[in-house]
Amino acid sequence: MGEVIPTNKTVLGYKGLHLYHSAMSNCSMRVRMALEEKGLPWESHHLDLTKKETHTPEYFGINPNGVVPALVHDGRVIIESDDIIEYLDGRFPQPPLSPVDPAQRAAMHDWLKLATGIHVKGVKTWIYHNRMRGKLKMSDAEMDSYRRLQTNAELLAFHEKSRSEEGFTDAEVERSRSLLRDSFDKLEAALERQEWLVGGSFSLADIAWVPLHFTLVTSNFAFDDYPHVDAWQQRIRARPSFQKGVVQWCPKF
Repeated sequence: MGEVIPTNKTVLGYKGLHLYHSAMSNCSMRVRMALEEKGLPWESHHLDLTKKETHTPEYFGINPNGVVPALVHDGRVIIESDDIIEYLDGRFPQPPLSPVDPAQRAAMHDWLKLATGIHVKGVKTWIYHNRMRGKLKMSDAEMDSYRRLQTNAELLAFHEKSRSEEGFTDAEVERSRSLLRDSFDKLEAALERQEWLVGGSFSLADIAWVPLHFTLVTSNFAFDDYPHVDAWQQRIRARPSFQKGVVQWCPKF
């Protein structure tokens, strides 16, 4: 989705980099890591998901999907974590986090697209079912308010399901497991041949995927069959950007 025109005009006067984010959000983790890799100063606007601080007219006026993250740079609003990290890499090109080679850059975009494509039906469904079930319930009044704010059909359907007593069906949970297995099978195959997901350098592709591993590993998703993924995530955990962008905000998911 990229850049949006906010209806909450207070952000138009912001100078520098301002990030609306949540400690526990894997999408926020991506952006914090990219900011740290670039060594960029940024102002934190932390929103507590457990208190539903994203479900307000004020925040929907910044991000029309009512989710984190949202980046405000000198009054410009960028949403969607993959768009934000690409924006940061283009606007602040040093150190580079994208390959120069066109084929490798296309491969990086494929990894970003895959991570985005499985986010709701794969990652969010699995984590909400196995880790967050019952912790982010919405009352009828809260849900009515959310319905009035949310125009994204996929997110609305997700929260209708996640707030219900029944939760996700066995078929939906199995579908999420299958999506995750298929995706991490691809990561394992790629990392069997090389140290990083694209070419010979750490890139936005790695930043897009490592927070998924971090949040899934304590959400009962089995990584026993992924030795190369495990070695890869251990390499990333040693990076200052992971420590500052992930661990300092969310020591344990």
